[in-house]
Amino acid sequence: MLARFNHPYLLLTLTTLFWSGNMVVGRAVRGEIPPFSLAFWRWAIALLLTLPLALPHLRAQWPLLRKGWKPIVALGLLGVGGYNTLAYIALQYTGATNASLLNSFIPVATIALSWVFLKKHLHGLEWAGVIISLCGVMTIVCRGEPAALAALTFNAGDLWMLGAVFVWALYTIGLQWRPAGLHPMLLLAALTAVGLTALAPAYAWEISQGRHIHVSAPSLAAIVYIGTLPSFVGYIFYNRAVGEVGASKASLFIHLMPVFGTLLSALFLDEIPRLFHFVGIALIFLGIYLTTSRTPH
Repeated sequence: MLARFNHPYLLLTLTTLFWSGNMVVGRAVRGEIPPFSLAFWRWAIALLLTLPLALPHLRAQWPLLRKGWKPIVALGLLGVGGYNTLAYIALQYTGATNASLLNSFIPVATIALSWVFLKKHLHGLEWAGVIISLCGVMTIVCRGEPAALAALTFNAGDLWMLGAVFVWALYTIGLQWRPAGLHPMLLLAALTAVGLTALAPAYAWEISQGRHIHVSAPSLAAIVYIGTLPSFVGYIFYNRAVGEVGASKASLFIHLMPVFGTLLSALFLDEIPRLFHFVGIALIFLGIYLTTSRTPH
């Protein structure tokens, strides 16, 4: 499957498309699927899809898996058990505008943590690209009216989203320490198993509180979609791309989420894009180009 998608920037673009759908769907079904239930079942589906591709490598790579168990546990807790669970909790209490705005700070958080932990930093033109791209996101989020940003009010959900931002930044730079040579399917299966183990008590607690999935065609379709493209395929693509271009550049592609949100709304909701959409999209693409066009030393 990956043979057709070898370019890391293409992998990142497709991943962002899938994750844009994840945020839209997660917000849409918040009344039907509690956050821990959604997180648990999305990863249960992803694990079922991954195991047939991972198990053939388990015996040969078991020593490598055992040797690298510490980073695998940490990455599983952060990337599988942490980020999306916090984001789903946030979407219970905050709106799409606030969530999109806070999510757009993932590249900034990743760059800052990369400097702290990896001593890696961007150069002048690359930083300019990050800032220009962030301005593009804000242009779309505030609908071309800067005063709208000052009028935003923040709530408890925004704190959960901010926590999700830093958890994802830690996951992204933490991929630096994943066991070298471990098959990507075996890595994803191990991360997913760790994350599911961490989610199980929270899921059980949620059920004990009387919060259950309202079973319907839309809710089941949402779980299946989120378990396949954003979880299974998206994480394979993202993990591979981070290994090739580094954490800071890979995280910048998160800024494509409002771009795809605009396009998906035009396609499926008949929402006509306005001038501020095109201005924002142009700034995002310009920023990504400036940051990714520099040849690394």
